[in-house]
Amino acid sequence: MSRFQSVFSEKLDAFFAFRTAHGFKSETYMSHFIGFDKYCATQCCESPILTRDLVLDWLGAEPSSALARQSTAIRLFGNYLDAIDGEAFVLPNKYATGGQPSSPYIFTDDEMTALFKAIDKLKPIEIEPHLDIIAPVLFRLIYTCGLRPNEGRNLLCENVNLKTGEILITQTKRNIERIVVMSNDMLRYAKRYNLRRGIFDSDSPYFFPALDGKALSEQRLYAALNKAWGVAQRTMKDPVIRSIRVYDFRHRFASACLNRWLDNGENLFVMLPYLRAYMGHKKLTETAYYIHILPENLIMSPGIDWSALNSILPEVSVCPD
Repeated sequence: MSRFQSVFSEKLDAFFAFRTAHGFKSETYMSHFIGFDKYCATQCCESPILTRDLVLDWLGAEPSSALARQSTAIRLFGNYLDAIDGEAFVLPNKYATGGQPSSPYIFTDDEMTALFKAIDKLKPIEIEPHLDIIAPVLFRLIYTCGLRPNEGRNLLCENVNLKTGEILITQTKRNIERIVVMSNDMLRYAKRYNLRRGIFDSDSPYFFPALDGKALSEQRLYAALNKAWGVAQRTMKDPVIRSIRVYDFRHRFASACLNRWLDNGENLFVMLPYLRAYMGHKKLTETAYYIHILPENLIMSPGIDWSALNSILPEVSVCPD
C-alpha cells in the first residue's frame, strides 16, 4: 500500500522503487516526501506535474532548519521526472540551503573539549527523558568510530559486541555493511551505558532507543547537538559563529586519522584504502577528499605522495558522506 495520497502518489512510488533498485535505502528522504505529498493534498493539486511554483511554494512553507535536505530531495525528484517526461521543474543547485554548512567543519581540540563538556551536561526533556544518558555515548561513538549519524542512531543491540568491541554496521548508505571496532576507552563507556540502558529500556532492539522504543530520531539528535553547541560557544574564548552538523564528527574523525598517520611518517596513499574501508566509502576519491581540507602545512608533508594522488584528487568535488 502506498504511503502517498496526493496526485503525485504513483510517481513518488515509482521514484522510490527506482532509487531502491539502484542501491539507495528506501527511507532516505522519505519523511520529506511524505511532507511534500501532504502539502500537495492539502493544496488540492490536480495535476501530477512538478512545476516551479509548486516546488518553491512547498519549500517556502517548510521549516528553514530542514531546507537543505528538502531542497536536495525535491531536486532529485525533479531530475527523475524530467528524465521520464521532460516536463518537471528541476531546482537549481545554487538554490539557498537555509544557512547549512556547504563544507565539512573540522573541530579544533578546544572546540571538541567544550562541545563534549556541553553534551555531558544536557538535561533530559519530557519527550525524551533519557536523552541526557544517550547523547554523550551516541555522539562519542559517532566521533570515535567515524560513523554516519544514521549508522549510529539506528544501531541494533544484536550488532554490538561488548566483549570484543566490534560493531556490525548494517544501516548503511547503499547497503554496504562493514565492521568497526571501538577503542578501549569507548568500549568501557559503552559497557557502562548499556547497564543504565537496561534500566530504562530493555525491550527495544535499538542500542539508542527513543521513548517509543524506536531508534532515536534524527530531529532529536540534531536538536541535542545544536543545544550543546550553543552552550559550548559561550565558553569559548573565540567562538565560531556558524552552524554545525552531526556529520562533522565523522569529518573530524577522518582528519584526525590523516594527521596521526602524517605524525607517524606514514604514506597517506598507502593508508587511504584502510580509511576508506573503515568509513564505508564506495570510492577512494571520497576518502581522498579529506586531504584537501588538511591545514596547508600538513598538505606540504612528505607523507603525501602527490604523484600517486594526482590521478584521483581532481575527481573530488563534493563533501563525502
